[in-house]
Amino acid sequence: MTTRSARTSAGGDGAALAHDLRGDGAPVVQLHGLSSSRRRDELRGLDLTAGREGLHVLRYDARGHGRSPGSPDPAAYTWPALAGDLLGLLDEVFPGQAVHGVGTSMGTATLLTAAVAEPARFASLTLGIPPTAWERRAEQSKLYELGARQVARWGVARWAELTHRPPTSPAIDPDRPFLPPDVADEWLPAAFRGAAASDLPSRDEVARLTMPVLLLAWPDDASHPLEVAGELAGLLPDARLEVARSPAEVEAWPRAVSAFIGGLTDETAAAPPR
Repeated sequence: MTTRSARTSAGGDGAALAHDLRGDGAPVVQLHGLSSSRRRDELRGLDLTAGREGLHVLRYDARGHGRSPGSPDPAAYTWPALAGDLLGLLDEVFPGQAVHGVGTSMGTATLLTAAVAEPARFASLTLGIPPTAWERRAEQSKLYELGARQVARWGVARWAELTHRPPTSPAIDPDRPFLPPDVADEWLPAAFRGAAASDLPSRDEVARLTMPVLLLAWPDDASHPLEVAGELAGLLPDARLEVARSPAEVEAWPRAVSAFIGGLTDETAAAPPR
């Protein structure tokens, strides 16, 4: 098993994105959610390829998150802009290869947006806790606009402290550590406004994606409605949905992701030549 140290690379417009590569095997790209990062996902139990063999995983901090530089421009954080960053990074790290995409929340939205734009770049998609979309998006956008104004006034740490609430989903460990956003004060308002201006591709565009898809969801989370995951499962031609209803089932997600990708890799290896 090989591991390379973290480095930076160019996204869609040349912005340097901090990333790392680990393992050997099937090419995988892993994306985190809004206000998170590679490190924060590790601490929150949402590193969906952690400890799995047979995967060559590219992880990166999205623009303005973690160790990647950001911008005060909300347009830099819309899902199409983030999809451009992803595709630019894949051009460098996995040129000419179809990769297995793994994401959560904003990462799921970025993957779907990129897959609609360039479906041949993805051998499969693992879409964790899909965010609000379509008719549900307007209300969430209002919350992001409010959050942007509050962060601009109070700063990230104070905002996180004042707005922190216990998890509502039984799948989220109530004892997991409280971690503020891994985004700088000067960038988080723009990141929130970029998310507020974004939505998933249309239902018709999603329904045209033919790669295998694994959907991972949990109930009772207004920011990641189980109903959206269920609708995606119905729209996507080759998709299955797994719902975690306890922290133990969330802990099993990396095994599920590894088995999903490993099964596809085995099928490809066993397929007769054409």
